[in-house]
Amino acid sequence: MKLPAVRRIVTGHDDSGKAIVQIDEVCSHYREGRPGAHVCNIWTTDTSPPDNSGHSDMGRREGKFTLIENGTVFRIIDFKPGVQQRVHRTDTIDYIVVMSGEIDMELESGQEVHLKAGDVMVQRGTVHNWINRGPESCVVAVILIHANSVVAGDKTLAPFG
Repeated sequence: MKLPAVRRIVTGHDDSGKAIVQIDEVCSHYREGRPGAHVCNIWTTDTSPPDNSGHSDMGRREGKFTLIENGTVFRIIDFKPGVQQRVHRTDTIDYIVVMSGEIDMELESGQEVHLKAGDVMVQRGTVHNWINRGPESCVVAVILIHANSVVAGDKTLAPFG
């Protein structure tokens, strides 16, 4: 199975404080998020504001959604045709950019939105599922930022899935 060749470039600082390119590589640390969906974390944070010090590769940490309260995850997801269903809600605000292919986002009501390369979406803690009915992979870039649980009326909508 061929996964997207995504070049990941991360800057940092040397010991004298001079700006450097710390990482310049093609992502090789994809993992299966669910059958038919492969995830490569580009970078993660676990504080707000984030700490830009140090030399650790924060893209190599595991992170399902955000790592902890106030964290972020920047990732690439490759949704293969027929990706397994996973209805879920997260305690995040998600900025999504479709890089290639096409995909449908389904809400719990059954409403669907079709997205194609170049489309962008802001996912705000809603119950949703991703469906790839097409003949090719859909590659999306997603930035997940920890958010408070959604409150609708007097009800707190907890994350699941």
